[in-house]
Amino acid sequence: MLKAQGFSREERVRERKDFERVFREGRCARGRFLQVRFVANGLARSRLGIALSRGWKNAVARNRTKRLIREAFRTHKAALPKGLDLIVVPATNWREPHVEEIASEIVRLLSRATEGRGS
Repeated sequence: MLKAQGFSREERVRERKDFERVFREGRCARGRFLQVRFVANGLARSRLGIALSRGWKNAVARNRTKRLIREAFRTHKAALPKGLDLIVVPATNWREPHVEEIASEIVRLLSRATEGRGS
């Protein structure tokens, strides 16, 4: 039961070629707090990647932002469409929303963007 709530290595977009493929071939959905880029990955599960530049605010804010996004994905992955590689890019006007706000925005953007995709 606890394992289902985890965030394993298999649920992460880790390789540069996968990031590049999402940015090159994927679709994009923008919300208030973030931008979600996604493409089908041919797997039974969705994977998450986070794109933040080193110049984005400072290291503390950057790492906290990544933790919040990972937590939102981890706790709401059952509500997300399966078989996607997701790259989340926080908006430049990030004001550190609550995890629930991040999760609901990701779910909303993906469900709207993947309607009619058959997923």
